[in-house]
Order: sequence, then structure tokens, then C-alpha cells
Amino acid sequence: MSPFRSTGILTAAVLAALVVLMLATGCTGTETGPTVAQSGQTATITDGFGRTVTVPSPPESVVCSGSGCLRYLVYLQDQDLVVGVDDIEKKEQTIEGRPYALAYGSQFKGLPLIGEFRGKDDPEKILAISPQVIFKTGSSGTAYGTSAAEAEKLQEKTGIPVVAFPYGSLRNDAEKAEMYGGLRAMGQVLGREDRAEEVIAYIEATMADLERRTGEIPEAEQKEVYVGGVSSAGAHGIISTEPAYPPFSWVHAKNVAAGLGTAHADVAKEALVDWDPGYIFIDVGTIQMEGGGAIDELKNDAALAGLSAAKEGRIYGVLPYNFYNTNYETVLADAYFVGKTLYPDRFADVDPIKKADEIYTFFLGKPVFGDLNSQYRNFGFAEIPL
Repeated sequence: MSPFRSTGILTAAVLAALVVLMLATGCTGTETGPTVAQSGQTATITDGFGRTVTVPSPPESVVCSGSGCLRYLVYLQDQDLVVGVDDIEKKEQTIEGRPYALAYGSQFKGLPLIGEFRGKDDPEKILAISPQVIFKTGSSGTAYGTSAAEAEKLQEKTGIPVVAFPYGSLRNDAEKAEMYGGLRAMGQVLGREDRAEEVIAYIEATMADLERRTGEIPEAEQKEVYVGGVSSAGAHGIISTEPAYPPFSWVHAKNVAAGLGTAHADVAKEALVDWDPGYIFIDVGTIQMEGGGAIDELKNDAALAGLSAAKEGRIYGVLPYNFYNTNYETVLADAYFVGKTLYPDRFADVDPIKKADEIYTFFLGKPVFGDLNSQYRNFGFAEIPL
């Protein structure tokens, strides 16, 4: 299925050309991924930390360690190879915000345990199921990241090849290169190089489409926006934001919190009132807080009563994409909803919900928007009444 068939944004031929171009050049305007050399039934790969690892080619069984690692395996359509999971995959979540888990959670829950979540591996448990390859990643730039040293230690303890890489993000070119490198490393081990390049091409084409729609908006006409209640290792309230929130950047909206860093930040309520952005988006993961989080604050906190967006009905829900690391399909879907809300004429051909399911189907093989949004009282992609 062409990832853009419902909107007419790109033809299948254009996307195919992008894929062919990337396969031919091995790059997407960012740094190239790891290299691999074939030798009989094995391959020698240079992973995301510059380590040289010899792996079965292709492996018949794998495990994924660390936040987000299993998500990449699903993106590459090889989830059936996984033979063990960390404990977050086996838990019954009150709210499940990981689309890949909604799509394949029943399959993963029945697998043996390999350790605790966020990469706290149990080498003995891994040895008991004897996967042929261990993939390992974690949240870049956080305490939950991983390293070459950790990968070497796990490989020494198990005797099983460990292919490790930084998880990356889409916040900037450096972290995007990490993400693409991680996909390529995993794809090379699995023999899924074509699928890795297809995923990268899809991301690039999607961001190019958003730029095509909004890139020429004069600065004076760009809408002022704020996103509150941003999830970061759990649910947060209205002051929790992301100064480099990608959907805002991609549709050329003015993030009033820009300049406070690139990742998570807490702002003073007084600053939010002073900024008084025309539109406020709420990460609906905030509802997991007692009392309803940011939504309850907007309803009941006298300090926020003067916000124009609250008084004039411009409060909207976006789906949380920070849930056991970045859910890339969700952040791309959020961008179309934000764009449609701010600049409806430029997104006249887009139904954000249909577009979201198109994106989820491409990444995961299943249209899970409805299942995901129902976790959050269907507040996503809608005006939130106060």
C-alpha cells in the first residue's frame, strides 16, 4: 500500500524512487549506517558504537534489550524472530501507549523473560533461551542509554553476539542519524536492508510533505503554540513541555517554549500565562495523573484562567509519543493533526485520523489509531472541552 494513497501527497512511483535512491547511495542526507561483510553463514557487522560483531546471517532467533529496541524489530517486520522479552512486555498496563504493543502485545506476553525493562538484562535468563543475536539500545542522552562497554559486558557474559546502537530521535540531524543508523544495523543483521531503507524513505518523505505544505508560511503568519502535559518517564502536568517538539517544527508553528533546550523542560505557570499562546496542545498521557493532570489544571487552576486558548476553545489533544522511548509513527501522525488544526487550508486534503492509521499501517502492519486513542478517553486529535 502506498503510504500516501488516501491523500494523494506522493505517488507510489515517487516513494519507490526515494527508496531506490537511498539504496543506491546508502544515505538520506545524514550520516550513513554501519557496514557489514558477508562470509558464508555469518556476517561481520560494525554496530552503532563502532564495535565489530560477527553474527549468524540471517539469525533465526533474537532478543531485544532496552527501551524501544523491540519497536525497531516490529518496524522491520521481523517480530516473529523474537524469543524472549523484558518485563515491560509482559505487564498488564492500565494504559498502553505503545502502538507496537497494541499490535503484537498478545504475542510478546507469552515469551520468556530476559530481564527488567530499560536494558537491565539477566544474562542467565538470556542463556536459558539461547537466541542467536542480542540487539541492545536505549534512550539517547539519558540514564537509560546504552554503550559499547555495556554491550561488550553482556556479550562476554552470554557468549552471544550483541549488536548495540543509540536509539536516536527525530529532534535534530545528529539524533536522526542515530535512529537511521540503528535501523540499518538491525536491518543488516536480519537481512532486512530493503525494509530499513523503506522506513527511512517514508520518514524523509513525510517530513518533506509537511515542509511542502507549511514551509512558505511567512513568520508573521505562523501560529503561536504550546504543548503541555508532555510525557517523560511517566505522566506530567501542564508545565511539562518539549521546547523542540517536532510536530511544531515540522509545520512551522512558533513554540513559545523554544529556547529552553531540546528535550523535556518544566516551565513556570506565570511564564505560560505571560506567553498566552493562541493554541495549546495537551499530551493526553497527562490523564494518567491523579485528578486528570493538565486538563484538570486548565479547568480549575485560577492562575491559568486568563489563557486566551482556554477561554476561546483552542485546547486540543495530541497522542503521547514518549512511551518506552519514541514511538515514531505517533509523532508523525501528531504532526498532521497539529498542521490541520493550525493551517486547515494547507491540510484540506488530510483527514488526520485516516492519515494516522495510514502511518500506523506502514510502520506496524495494523491500523491501531482507534485502539490507541481509546486508551486516552478519545481525547487525541480532538478539541478538549473545558
